Amino acid sequence: MGFSTTEQQRDIEDAVARICAGFDDGYWLAKDNEAAFPHEFHAAIAAGGWLGIAMPAEYGGAGLGITEAAIMMRTISESGAGMGGASSVHMNIFGLQPVVVFGTDEQKARMLPPLIRGEDKACFAVTEPDVGLNTTRIKTRAVRDGDRYLLSGQKIWISTAQVATKMLILARTGEPGKQGHEGLSLFYTDLDRSKIEVRAIHKHGRHAVDSNMLFLDRVEVPAADLIGEEGRGFKQILHGLNPERILIASEAVGLGHAALRRASRYARERVVFDRPIGQNQGIQHPLARCWMNLEAAWLMTLEAARRYDAGEDCGAQANAAKFLAAEAAYESCQTAVMTHGGMGYSAEYHVERYLRESLIPRIAPVSPQMIMSFIAEKVLGLPKSY
Repeated sequence: MGFSTTEQQRDIEDAVARICAGFDDGYWLAKDNEAAFPHEFHAAIAAGGWLGIAMPAEYGGAGLGITEAAIMMRTISESGAGMGGASSVHMNIFGLQPVVVFGTDEQKARMLPPLIRGEDKACFAVTEPDVGLNTTRIKTRAVRDGDRYLLSGQKIWISTAQVATKMLILARTGEPGKQGHEGLSLFYTDLDRSKIEVRAIHKHGRHAVDSNMLFLDRVEVPAADLIGEEGRGFKQILHGLNPERILIASEAVGLGHAALRRASRYARERVVFDRPIGQNQGIQHPLARCWMNLEAAWLMTLEAARRYDAGEDCGAQANAAKFLAAEAAYESCQTAVMTHGGMGYSAEYHVERYLRESLIPRIAPVSPQMIMSFIAEKVLGLPKSY
């Protein structure tokens, strides 16, 4: 078993890195300070054809795998863009896999090319205020009315909804009051701001990419925007969950390496008591441990991506990669702040922004506790605990 990258994968890394080089640390600091979406960066990635890296070639995509997408997302995050840059294109990479797998030819031709070209921006509307990770309990309803559905309900923690033109939304089409995954349906449709209230959530970090609550009251959705069969939406979104975990893991690894690079540079340059602080083992050893943890997490990420691309079961590996990468990134970012001392708390040195962003992959899209419960049940054969 080999873990070396191919020439094509190295070319992808180099090409994406060249785009990222046009958006320096000052750009990302300004976007974070202003809470402004990085439209220029999104447009540059789209112009390079990278939004469709894992989309079918017949619809304008590159037709590559989640492995190549993971390499791309790590490169973006590691450039210094962090989770802000990665999250601005994240949904485009994995989110419409249910359309690719379950959509009709007409839907694919209508829905995929505008997203790949960057003309559409999409958000993923699944989570609800009173439900959390228990997706089978969602309450948003879609009631059939002739050739349309009427959607009513609430969604929360919906990234990019302030700038999105489209939404992939999960709603209940089964009998009123009935719970469980049966009766959930998936739609990809317009985010009509005249009928949907989008309310921003003020949050701790990643200010460049918004998070929101959505309020829907009898929002009209054409029946033609139903993806696959009615009532099969829960199983359809599963086709996007493992790729999302893999991409989040790759972004976390990139963020951790960005922090480690800055910390190592500071440790080489900062002189105290007539010697660079990086000469002290108290500085060296934590940084070395961070590198080892990040690289180990990256290997798990690549294995999860390899299995997904090969059509093998990858649930345990994708979840483990997300867990390991998130923990390694958090430790790396925290160590980077402490390496900088007091200056680590200054926005000027960027590592405090990285630390705030490193909490995202620890929390989303699934908690570390849920991952451990999943591994305990599915891998170790222990009784289900929730």
